[in-house]
Amino acid sequence: MYPRPIPDAAVWQRRLYVLAVVIVLLLWLCPLFAIILTSFRSTEDVMGGNLWGWPTGIGVIDNYTDVFTQTPMARYFLNSLTITIPSVIGVLVLSTLAGYVLSRYRFPGNMLIFALFVGGNFLPHQIMMIPVRDLMVRLDLIDTTAALIIFHVAFQTGFATLFMRNFIAALPDELFQAARAEGASPFQTLWHVAIPLVRPALAALAILIFTFIWNDYFWAVVLTVSDSVKPVTAGLANLRGEWVSAWNLISAGTIVVAVPPVIMFFLMQRHFIAGLTMGAVKG
Repeated sequence: MYPRPIPDAAVWQRRLYVLAVVIVLLLWLCPLFAIILTSFRSTEDVMGGNLWGWPTGIGVIDNYTDVFTQTPMARYFLNSLTITIPSVIGVLVLSTLAGYVLSRYRFPGNMLIFALFVGGNFLPHQIMMIPVRDLMVRLDLIDTTAALIIFHVAFQTGFATLFMRNFIAALPDELFQAARAEGASPFQTLWHVAIPLVRPALAALAILIFTFIWNDYFWAVVLTVSDSVKPVTAGLANLRGEWVSAWNLISAGTIVVAVPPVIMFFLMQRHFIAGLTMGAVKG
């Protein structure tokens, strides 16, 4: 039984629904609003305990410039880009190839391999912390960007393969049969038939994977030690002092860190929405 649509409900029910949405939205935005305000506060304002009131003096860009000049934030930012971009590209390439094979070719063990990809998504990352760290130590990759790239590619490919396999499986079989009839090789069929049709899916997946990797904190702390390798998530934690923390700089850094995923979403919004809509089709 499907729930009754909101427009069909009574007037008081619709008003109650709108009121509830507004309240939840305000509660959700309250911490973000506090961080934005704090990012404009002076150090004296923060030390004076004015955390929720209006800033006594607003320096629009002072804290945002200080966070790059007084902290290694620029280094952290570059590290995150160095880790995230290759990881996203690697995940997209591997998941597209795996998804294409698993959706279009039937061979012994096909479903078993697919089940392994799916099952890996249900493993809590925390239980793999010690084995993964020990492996990186033995490979002499601990405290390197390569360790994070390898990890993210390995553990994001499972979800991405499930994603791409379902999209490619939903494509009409006639297109692939026509390509084979024309003498196209499997790679040519993938490149000229499948990929152009799943570009919205690739865009949606790119945004999701980019956000997952960019926002990762747990593995950034586990696999890195030095500031020269840490991404922005681990770097932000380093901005906290032992006795006193410059919360205005930390807030400004937090806003700066949140900007790249937001920009990427708005640049690819049309493809992202189209990709999620296509994902509603059963593969």
